[in-house]
Amino acid sequence: MSQGRRFLRMLTGVYLLLSGLAKAEDATKPVVTVVQGSIKGISTTVPGVSSPVHKFLGIPFAAPPERFSPPTVPGPFVPNPYDGSTLKPACIQEFNCKLLTTSLFGGCSVHGESEWLLTIVIDPENTRAFTMALFNNPPPPSESEDCLYLNVFTPVIANHTADRSTLLPVLVWIYGGGLQFGYGGLPVYDGSSIAGHQGVLVVTFNYRTNVFGFPNSPELPLSKSNLGFLDQRQALAWIQDNIASFGGDPSKVTIFGESAGGISVDNLITSSYYTPPFRAGIMQSGQDSSRTIAEQQAPAFGGQSWATLVSGLNCTNATSQLACVRAADALTIKSVAEHAGLQFWRITDNVTRVSNPSQRRKEGLIANVPILIGTNAQEGTVSTYGQSDINAYIQATFPGNETLQKEVQAAYPVGRDGLLTNFSVIAQIETDFIFHCRAATLANINLAHYPTFRYFYNSSFANIQPFPELGVYHSSEIALVFGNLPPNATKEELALSKVMQKAWADFAKHPVQGPGWSEDVVAEFTVHGIKNVTAGELDQKCGLFRFDSP
Repeated sequence: MSQGRRFLRMLTGVYLLLSGLAKAEDATKPVVTVVQGSIKGISTTVPGVSSPVHKFLGIPFAAPPERFSPPTVPGPFVPNPYDGSTLKPACIQEFNCKLLTTSLFGGCSVHGESEWLLTIVIDPENTRAFTMALFNNPPPPSESEDCLYLNVFTPVIANHTADRSTLLPVLVWIYGGGLQFGYGGLPVYDGSSIAGHQGVLVVTFNYRTNVFGFPNSPELPLSKSNLGFLDQRQALAWIQDNIASFGGDPSKVTIFGESAGGISVDNLITSSYYTPPFRAGIMQSGQDSSRTIAEQQAPAFGGQSWATLVSGLNCTNATSQLACVRAADALTIKSVAEHAGLQFWRITDNVTRVSNPSQRRKEGLIANVPILIGTNAQEGTVSTYGQSDINAYIQATFPGNETLQKEVQAAYPVGRDGLLTNFSVIAQIETDFIFHCRAATLANINLAHYPTFRYFYNSSFANIQPFPELGVYHSSEIALVFGNLPPNATKEELALSKVMQKAWADFAKHPVQGPGWSEDVVAEFTVHGIKNVTAGELDQKCGLFRFDSP
């Protein structure tokens, strides 16, 4: 046999061997069948869990969206089976100078993605870089308007003939980001740990934010303006139709979210009077029911941002400004919005967001579901980072109300209650007014009509502390709930993560019974574990603030 033929035979043998290995590997991949066709996922091991967790990533729950239009039902998979082994792009995100609430930072330096970590070291007051380090770390591989995809993490695989009694509860995560940014594929949101350890399914998904999700255009009908909220509803509808194929029970869905995700959970509950596509809700550091009179009477937030964007895109004199912005390049829109510091917000459409949530709650005109709601001990350190002028902060936060300004100043003196610096005072006022007392107000109203459980996260760990002085900062509980901790996690950190995972999963399994404590106490999560405290202990300053419904 010639040397050339021997070499050809060797190559053929190698090809057949590799082909056989590929087929064998392909055969071991988990496969499920949904309405659109079949999906091949991947399996992963979770430390401390004997069986693998199966991951089905990047599944379209809607067709590629048309800009400024509601989501539509996705078509069949092409090709079929669908490759569910990789994450899909994030929706287009917007990172501006201004943070979540009343931040007084000035100036916005927009840097390339490759520069942003260096920027933080050189200029810690660059708020765009600061925000990205906290909430977009690591950045997603790409961003796109074609972004309506979800990810399923399941410890089991079911089939259509499975006994329904064996189907597991489902936790559906809605990310935060001030409705300006966010990505369901962030590593911290990987649901493998909680799925494997707690015997539940976890679903994460993308929804549109900023101008792409909440355009605030006067040319759009109100019912089609909160596109990001409509994306969330489309994801929940897809889950109802398909989650049983993954081993999940569509009648046992719990929605949970943090910050703007908590706002989203609240809006889904208060706007769903009839049969909702979930049976319980968890609000972490976010809600949308406790509003001040001034907030209720304020004009729609974001209208001026739309006008500024239109001007920046040279669309002011267009026959249809909406059509002009629709035709603009997506990255140009993003750049104009970021450089101008524009913010686009939800509007009250009485479809996805109602005008009187607290009143509806009192009258029993919301989804009849149990809730778990809570906040972190130092939420405000993020949104007020770097501030030291207490008077300026109070005047900006409570404009035109000199009586309240004086009362707040007297209630939060420097040197008392562990508040040793001007910054710590400002951050605590922000924590109480923006986060804690609003959650407490909602819980007190809700408790009269629906099962209501509260928690208070009060633990700080150096290995997840990205900047000094943040303490128990906004979003710092997420890593423990999902169980995605750094390799140098302490024993206390790992133990607390297990406690919190179990509480969230127990609530999803038996919402009426609750997460492991009674409704008349608040569970405080500390470095040493969980302890029960009274609402009175935590809510002492809340009498200062008034959250009412007209």
